[in-house]
Amino acid sequence: MIKERPDHHDAELVLKLYDLRRESVMRASRNALFQFLPRSYEELVAITQPTHPSNAAWRQVSSYWEMAWSFARHGICNPDFLIENTTEGLFLYVKVQPHLERFRKELSPTAFRNAEWIATQCEAGRQRFEMVQKRVQQMMAAAK
Repeated sequence: MIKERPDHHDAELVLKLYDLRRESVMRASRNALFQFLPRSYEELVAITQPTHPSNAAWRQVSSYWEMAWSFARHGICNPDFLIENTTEGLFLYVKVQPHLERFRKELSPTAFRNAEWIATQCEAGRQRFEMVQKRVQQMMAAAK
């Protein structure tokens, strides 16, 4: 059951998520993955390998956002309120999304399930997803 309206519990949860994002290792991981621009499935899979220099960042950031968005998917937090305050996490999902079907088939059947849900099942999520897609396209064009 989706939580229809945000309340003070949602605000407390979002503030806690924000506070956790400020932790130094998490901040470094977020910065590393913000720069990650996979142009192929092979580049995406490479970061999932334990020997990749950004693998720890990948695991930390992807699992963090999946956890955060699960709160909305499972009715703990209002989804529109949550995504309005946690749009940053969509940057990783947008980068993975072109390869997601194959990624799920070959590596992880449940990968990015909560990110996909927040990006497709709530109005604010759909709007933010489109906005972030445009930004990532610009980033990739500038990095050529």
